[in-house]
Amino acid sequence: MAKLIVMGPDGGQSEFPLGPVNSIGRHPDNAVQILDKVISKEHAVLERLGEHFIIRDLDSRNGTYVNGKRIKEAVLKDRDEISIGSSRILFVAEDSPTRRSIRDRVTIAPQSEKELTFIKTRFEQERSRDFLPADEIYDVEILKRDYEKLRAAHELARTTGGLELDIDTLLQKILDKIFDVLAADRGVILLQEAEGLIPRVLKTRRPGREEDVTLSHTIIDAVVKEKASILSSDATMDSRFGAAHSVIIQGIRSTMCVPLLAKNDLVGIVHLDTQDATGAFTEKDLQILSGIANQAAVLIDNARLVKKIEAEARTRAKLSRFMSPNLVEQVVSGKLDIQKGGEIRETAIMFCDIRGFTSMTERNEAQEIVRTLNEYFELMTDIVFKHEGTLDKYIGDSIMALWGAPISLSEASFKAVTAAIEMREALKGFNALRVQQSLPPIRVGFGIATGQVVAGNLGSSKTMEYTVVGDRVNIASRFCDLAKEDQIIVDDRTLEKVRPHVDFEALEPMRVKGKAEPLPMFNVRGLKPASGSLEAPTP
Repeated sequence: MAKLIVMGPDGGQSEFPLGPVNSIGRHPDNAVQILDKVISKEHAVLERLGEHFIIRDLDSRNGTYVNGKRIKEAVLKDRDEISIGSSRILFVAEDSPTRRSIRDRVTIAPQSEKELTFIKTRFEQERSRDFLPADEIYDVEILKRDYEKLRAAHELARTTGGLELDIDTLLQKILDKIFDVLAADRGVILLQEAEGLIPRVLKTRRPGREEDVTLSHTIIDAVVKEKASILSSDATMDSRFGAAHSVIIQGIRSTMCVPLLAKNDLVGIVHLDTQDATGAFTEKDLQILSGIANQAAVLIDNARLVKKIEAEARTRAKLSRFMSPNLVEQVVSGKLDIQKGGEIRETAIMFCDIRGFTSMTERNEAQEIVRTLNEYFELMTDIVFKHEGTLDKYIGDSIMALWGAPISLSEASFKAVTAAIEMREALKGFNALRVQQSLPPIRVGFGIATGQVVAGNLGSSKTMEYTVVGDRVNIASRFCDLAKEDQIIVDDRTLEKVRPHVDFEALEPMRVKGKAEPLPMFNVRGLKPASGSLEAPTP
């Protein structure tokens, strides 16, 4: 069945099987709903007419694009890319009942004991990948070869535009251009993946026939190990591959196999063969194919690099909303790992909210309240990040912050307490400016608790957020509710970890529903003079 694969800006993918009429837009009544504010409620419609699908833009404000061009109406071809808002949509044409994946159709024949003896010498890569200076060219054949390489490279650049980022689409364009230049019967491009060489695109001179292709392990292994190009003008007779079963059974008369090298790293290989004895490949063909492969490897490497940069940018943008810049960079670089799914974590949880906020909203205009909150949140959040905390969420006028989730931290409790002390101090300067502007000062209370919580992504299938749940979260919230102006109330577990470094006083234990015994509470007045700074003490 034909389908659309929707790829959102966050890297997520969703598949939508296509019926006769398929509406696309932001409204939930659409067959394909895309939650993007720049997409119209009814943005486009995709209809099946006979054997084809036609997409029509419904006079949307920001337009519908197919393969980079804005359209009003277009007939879609297999693997056309539709762009709507910040989402990319891949159109996959209807599969026939017998159609199989490229991985199923391409096989690398296992290496036999006989084949192990065939490669006794290094198969040299073509002597030079570079163009000779004009004053060093004395042979017209060299000039013709370089012209063909340049022409093929120019045609490939014009075909791809150098901007194609979908790897499979790029590979298909590369293989199509190779077939335009060289008389191959079959061609395969394999890319180096974590699990090895994986066939990604396959092309045959007779597209109506679904041919299986068996590649010789002997040839592939030579290209991979030696990073060398191989040409066999008559593979069935070539003594190097004479007993390669995969070559013999297919009656291959000529084979070329070249590496895709980017910065001398193997990106993949291009394999061409022909079953026509009169159309055997020549050394010139190998030189041209190698020239195309050189540029193709750069295009593939660049596309992968752009994809990686885009993914890192999305990750960085997501993480920077609730994590300090230092931690964000460590996560993006791979130095720190955020575990997926739920997990038990030792975490210090801090709640901080404004005292008398309800009465403040009654006395001030809405715009003034929003401006005040934005300034207040920015000041407080910067201090949370400074002390390596994670912003969990804003809840009205309240801030919930974490130390120890999603990244494990040493001295998490101390960092949470010192962050609260610095936030309280920072508010003094903030309030001084407000008083100068004839605005009321902001007073806050803090609640901090430490212990094991369940951390993970929680929510519905459409909206999820990283947070923590558990008994200690509830305790921190309750302590915050009880805190008076400028009080920092902590539980006994937090105090146990920071006791040597803070000046504190015991408060009346709090009775909590569901707890047999009252909970100990302590007010942190500040750091002891011996601590000297707000930095974490040396363990």
